[in-house]
Amino acid sequence: MARAEVLGRLTWRLAEVVETIDETPRVRSIVFDVPGWPGHRAGQHVDVRLTAEDGYQAERSYSIASAPEQRQVVLTVERLDDGEVSPYLAEELRSGDRIELRGPIGGYFVWTPDFGGPVLLVAGGSGVVPLMAMLRHRAASGDATPMRLLYSSRSLEDVIYRGELDRLAAQDDGIEVVHTLTRSRPEGWTGHARRIDEDLLAEVAWPAADEPRVYVCGPTRLVESAAAALVKLGHDPARIRTERFGPTGG
Repeated sequence: MARAEVLGRLTWRLAEVVETIDETPRVRSIVFDVPGWPGHRAGQHVDVRLTAEDGYQAERSYSIASAPEQRQVVLTVERLDDGEVSPYLAEELRSGDRIELRGPIGGYFVWTPDFGGPVLLVAGGSGVVPLMAMLRHRAASGDATPMRLLYSSRSLEDVIYRGELDRLAAQDDGIEVVHTLTRSRPEGWTGHARRIDEDLLAEVAWPAADEPRVYVCGPTRLVESAAAALVKLGHDPARIRTERFGPTGG
């Protein structure tokens, strides 16, 4: 079904900010109350529309970070210095402010427990956001599907949801988190220290024979490289779902 047809049936809703959470120096999570919210699936996104006093409007799409079980809608936004929308969302919004949201949108890059597993999640930077919704959905639903996240960040300070990811991994109930830091590492770092490539995926991913479901999200170059490497390692392209992001004006 065409995206335009789907959006034609969605309405803009006025969402009110109830909390903001600083995830990293450049990333903030925003918790919204959205009256009439119909619910969503892990991996979906929304459109955000801002309207200036002179009537100028700007729209951007953001992945939903919250689990479907959560009553409120959470968006996690990385501030782009030259962006139109992200600096306002990541720095200016305060509790009680309202913005327009339209969604949920998307049916391809989603996961529910009945899909089964194991599930490999591959993220670069803020591409972790929809994958976090999947991890949270697994936890909130009490599901036991094995999940493994391979997460590439510039530095440890740039790891979004760092504390929550540590807690999920520490529960030892089938969630594993593997970090790789590409630019700087703290003293004594013993983890991976390179970009996600075929060798790293061969080390971290389940064997292709286990038929894992794979979700890859991040910058276009990372997503295309990781997907190609997984196919080269024998993984079924039909079981690899990808979502790319790149320069959009922010």
